[in-house]
Amino acid sequence: MSPVSPVSHVSPSAERAGRSFLDGYVDPDGRVVRRDQDGDTVSEGQAYAMLVAVALRDHVTFDAIWSWTRQHLLRPDQTLSWLWRDGAVVDASSASDADLDAARALVMGGRVFADPELTAAGVRLGRAILDEETVNTALGRIMVAGNWARQDPHTYNPSYSSPVAFGLLHQASGDQRWMELSAGSHRATRAFLDRDPLPPDWGQVDSKGRVRPTAGAAGRGSDGVQYGYDAARLPLRYAESCESQDVALASRLSAALSQPPQHAAVRSLNGEAIGTLESAVAMAGLAAAKAAAGDWSGSKAALLAADELQEQQPSYYGGAWSALGRLLLTDRSLGGCPPLTL
Repeated sequence: MSPVSPVSHVSPSAERAGRSFLDGYVDPDGRVVRRDQDGDTVSEGQAYAMLVAVALRDHVTFDAIWSWTRQHLLRPDQTLSWLWRDGAVVDASSASDADLDAARALVMGGRVFADPELTAAGVRLGRAILDEETVNTALGRIMVAGNWARQDPHTYNPSYSSPVAFGLLHQASGDQRWMELSAGSHRATRAFLDRDPLPPDWGQVDSKGRVRPTAGAAGRGSDGVQYGYDAARLPLRYAESCESQDVALASRLSAALSQPPQHAAVRSLNGEAIGTLESAVAMAGLAAAKAAAGDWSGSKAALLAADELQEQQPSYYGGAWSALGRLLLTDRSLGGCPPLTL
């Protein structure tokens, strides 16, 4: 099934969460500021805010965010530099998840705001993703972590793939590589979940299609192999898919994530909680897995818990995923097939 057309209705709870994120972290010039992380800006944050703004039909804010992003982060190869601080880009490497979310937001912006220039910009960014951030493996085409990750074995973040974004960009561009990428990403995700109950924050996929969890990007992390702040996005991206086989992958996480305490921010790949921290993104990921598994009441309770934690302990990342969790799981405004009705 193809992604559905957007509709104008956004639930009051999603509206509140989205507006809170935009009001709290987007400066008037369109820069998304990680106020709890040294005041820097990352391409991921710009993309998140663009998604929220288009979902809320906030044309003025959307244009400001995209204008700042285009002016300060756009690279010659048309991908985005990932890190900006103190008036300049300090790391020009790309991050493929940010590029994909931004391309999706631009294509949706073209639809919602009836602006073909936004659609064209999304198609250009999408083409750069395919050219600079994907590789062919025995599993098929996969999206690597960025333009720096094309060497074999490929640095891979399972939570970066978005079946809905792949479908929307295929519709906008007609480029068949998006369908190849959707199929290869599904196979890679399934390979990680066949190995462990939960996906890792980071991993590797080699040219022969072998997958391996790693401690951080390219094995350079200090926290060990874990399901944490990155991996929790995977069930959200797959639960909103319009394809039942993708939703089934998201549902596979439900049992492991339901182990107490259910709101743990970090877990082993077997589902055992590591430490006592909680996070809104973990709660949103739990909501997605439960929704995919048909546990509607459990899913709604997890979304509410994410909102409450964000109110008690505001953070850039928690605010983004408290808003996006509700939008992806409950609303059609971003072009997916949400599993919940609130």
